Amino acid sequence: MTDLTGSALASDLPDFSRYGFRIESELGVNRSGGRVTYLATHLKTDQRVVIKQFQFAKSSDWGGYDALQQEGQVLKSLKHIGIPRYLGVFKSPEGFCMVQEYKRAKSLAEPRSFSPDAIRQIAISCLEILTYLQSRIPPIVHRDFKPANILVSDDLKVYLVDFGFARIGDGEVGMSSVVKGTLGFMPPEQIFNRQLTEASDLYGLGMTLICLLTNTPANNVGKLVDVTYQVDFTQLKADLSSEWITWLEKMVQPRLDQRFANASVALENIPDHGLRQPQITLKQSTIDLVANERGELLTTAIALNNTVPETTLTGHWQVAPHSSDPTRSDNYHSWIQFFPADFQDNDITTKIHIDTSQLMSGQTYQRTLTLKSNAQQATHSLTLNVKTAPMPLLTPKGSPYQPLLILLTTCWVAVWVLATLAPESNPQLPGIRNALLLMAIFGNSLGMQVAGWILNELGLKSPAARITSILGAVAVTLVPPLCLLVNVAADITATDSLTAVTTTGLGLISGVVIGVMNGLTIDRFWQRGFKARFAFGLSLSTGLMGTALGLIKGLTLSNPWITFGLIANGIGIGTMLTYMPIQRAKAIGLYRRNVERSLIRP
Repeated sequence: MTDLTGSALASDLPDFSRYGFRIESELGVNRSGGRVTYLATHLKTDQRVVIKQFQFAKSSDWGGYDALQQEGQVLKSLKHIGIPRYLGVFKSPEGFCMVQEYKRAKSLAEPRSFSPDAIRQIAISCLEILTYLQSRIPPIVHRDFKPANILVSDDLKVYLVDFGFARIGDGEVGMSSVVKGTLGFMPPEQIFNRQLTEASDLYGLGMTLICLLTNTPANNVGKLVDVTYQVDFTQLKADLSSEWITWLEKMVQPRLDQRFANASVALENIPDHGLRQPQITLKQSTIDLVANERGELLTTAIALNNTVPETTLTGHWQVAPHSSDPTRSDNYHSWIQFFPADFQDNDITTKIHIDTSQLMSGQTYQRTLTLKSNAQQATHSLTLNVKTAPMPLLTPKGSPYQPLLILLTTCWVAVWVLATLAPESNPQLPGIRNALLLMAIFGNSLGMQVAGWILNELGLKSPAARITSILGAVAVTLVPPLCLLVNVAADITATDSLTAVTTTGLGLISGVVIGVMNGLTIDRFWQRGFKARFAFGLSLSTGLMGTALGLIKGLTLSNPWITFGLIANGIGIGTMLTYMPIQRAKAIGLYRRNVERSLIRP
């Protein structure tokens, strides 16, 4: 049935034209058995066929004749794509001939190289043929399952031939009185002429596959079997996956009851991957991600690599079920996505997208990512840790107390320096102290307006610049009437003009410094979500406290008005500072009730 041309010359080929066939070549010959196989063409249909002839005169053993008749009887009832069809018989003067369908395929006895996937496909095709034979009533045992009787075409179509030793059972599979088969491929029960079952042909198929995997010729198959009929798998284990080793071991178990019960069971249990399995290289076991903004889409990547040649890594990513995550029947995860989730390649980079908009703020989420593949280790797990951004009201943009402390210190130092550097007034001249004080206030008011301009140039979105400018404008408006009340012009005439200019200049400088710091403090609180009135009140109270502390130079705390002012101012600041955490707690509670109620918990 193979496509090899025999060594016989054309003149030596028989003439079968009277039977409707033209002999093309000799495919094989068994001279001691008197059997010859020819490739021929049917003259009417031009169909290529195989003719098997038993030559009476060339054999003293008529076992070949019996085998040919037996094969014809078996093939008559078989119709399967993997078994060449029986076409008829005829008798020639030289011998008995059987005609069978020709398949352009070579036997596995001829040296060839197959990929692991191809060998798996050959195994499946053989099992499908055996399943067909064993489903017959009564079942059929081939009894000579070996490489020479399995034909495989270039496109991996598989055919089972030579049913000369086949046995048709009667009820249970029958037991032959004569041992027939090929040593090395016969199961022990066949060698010892014991009862055969549907598991008997599995042994021959298992040994055939082992010969393919080890490149062992059929006549050397005995080297793979020890005296107890156990097969040595040592030279296979370096190449084959553990599942395939286990499957093959069960196929060739010496004890019949330890093999698969039949071909159908063996086919159901055949590993669903190639004979060799990929090996996955993972460089990480944990993924840690941190979100900086609320609702941020986090992205990371996992690289996979298969180092086993002639294999292809296939797999699927998924997230292990978690009690807090919504359940979906289609393996879709609500906030973790893989791109791609399914893959078939040997160098894969899978991107992972984490949608934190569905998660609670300021929490740490831990999930297990599972990779299921056809690799030697079928399942890999990675731990994903995701830390979400803090709640918007708790975003760490700097503590609100820091600018208050800086403002207090700035006012204190500025007024202290102003009081220290300002020229001393002449106690002999009435009204001079008031005049210098008004000059300082006037300069401070101008400085506040300059500070408002500076803050405006900084591009603050809060009303800090406007408030600062208004404060300066109000102070400048009030200073002239006060000057008239205390007769400032006469006082300045009575004193030094340079002294008045110096005092005004120092006031201007301190006004700029205090005004800028006051505006920045208002802006900070405004950005933190507090109303402008609250920000202004707290900032102004803190500035007044610092100013009062700066004026203590030259005064005494025993002055009841100074003491009262400091205490009253301190109570006001303390009340507003207490209001801040209360408002924040209320805002957090409202946020959690209205927003986080629908979010996924850690």
